[in-house]
Amino acid sequence: MAREETQRAYDVLNKFLKSDNHRKTPERYAVLDAIYSMDSLFTMDALNEALNEKRFRVSRATLYNCMNLFLKLGLVVRHHLQDAIVYEAAFSAQGYVRLICRMCGRVTEQKNLELEKTIGEMKISRFRKDNFTLYLYGVCGKCQAKKIR
Repeated sequence: MAREETQRAYDVLNKFLKSDNHRKTPERYAVLDAIYSMDSLFTMDALNEALNEKRFRVSRATLYNCMNLFLKLGLVVRHHLQDAIVYEAAFSAQGYVRLICRMCGRVTEQKNLELEKTIGEMKISRFRKDNFTLYLYGVCGKCQAKKIR
């Protein structure tokens, strides 16, 4: 993930912690680093594994508390997919079309510049757009091939 996205997230977190007189704990920054180093959507278990791989162990309570704080601050986006709740770094969530297979649950991401431009040009009264995700549900090629056999 781009360093400037991570720095923006740090700036938002630092501003909040300073304004509300919260402690700047190493756990919060380790979790934020792990989130912004993830390549795509992730689960809480995958985030916990990423932290363990970096030899930084945090309790599940700390992990969930950090995630709730980051959601509140807009640093993380939560997605409710077919059978799971997944997350992604908010500053990297830029205009994805997510193709979700109804049979196997596989999620494929695609960028669509034309759609991104159209949504960017939309004027919505009393609403500021940050980013978007479009979910398309259907049957992936592998499942279609299995069905034909």
